[in-house]
Amino acid sequence: MITFRRVAREDFGLLAIWLSEPHNRRWWNHEVSPEAIELDFGRAVDGAEPSEDWLALDGDGAPFGLVQRQRWVDYPEEAAGLAPLVVAGPGDWGIDYLVGSHFATGRGLGSAMIAAMCEVIFADLGADSVIVAVAAGNRRSWRALERAGFSRLGHVDIPADNPADPPDHLVYALPRPA
Repeated sequence: MITFRRVAREDFGLLAIWLSEPHNRRWWNHEVSPEAIELDFGRAVDGAEPSEDWLALDGDGAPFGLVQRQRWVDYPEEAAGLAPLVVAGPGDWGIDYLVGSHFATGRGLGSAMIAAMCEVIFADLGADSVIVAVAAGNRRSWRALERAGFSRLGHVDIPADNPADPPDHLVYALPRPA
């Protein structure tokens, strides 16, 4: 069973380790100094950023992943990039995610984490859908979305997190269960 708890400053060291892992560094492209981690995650911890950062915990309560969730309307410039495929409204949420250690990859934890967070988003936040744009080259990520029940809407060109990547992104959506 996967549960979640909000990221706290005490978790920043763990996030730095996870973001340093090659499978995360490649796609997240974050600096991992204490100052950079504070800059990237501190505002969400303080409630000054509309996104929320959550640690995914396994059945023993050990953290194994990170999920960021946000309403698309709180990020209108990013939502505009989806417009060729979908217009995100006030009930539409987005997520970003990573599985921390490379030892935890390839075991289905990413898909399970995504599905579990979507259940929370639908049940607790009354979302209409969860919409995710993922770099087309990040096959493991978009396959995890598919295994979690998402459907591919198509391709859009939006700026990539890693400047080494092309702008090609796949957009996936999971509607609220009936």
